[in-house]
Amino acid sequence: MGYELSLSRPRFLRVKRGMTLEEIARTYVLPPRVLAAANGLKQDPEEGQVLFLPSGGNLYRVRGGETKPLLSGSEQNFEEKNCTKRLYPTQIVLL
Repeated sequence: MGYELSLSRPRFLRVKRGMTLEEIARTYVLPPRVLAAANGLKQDPEEGQVLFLPSGGNLYRVRGGETKPLLSGSEQNFEEKNCTKRLYPTQIVLL
């Protein structure tokens, strides 16, 4: 009988003392703006706050000349996934 390894990430996270938005986003492979938008944050979360961790994806650094449809199939998909209408070279986005 074989076993299948299943790695699942939590859907929520209780913030511990000293955690920053950047650190949490990096840990869960999310652009900070996506984590902030999913939780209505304008600043770093507070200790004890419970954050929703949206589904991640593959992080990608945008190169000059790339478009939203090229990266995500459509402008709408890009904007929904990345919580922004902006696209510029060197930006880190979810694919």
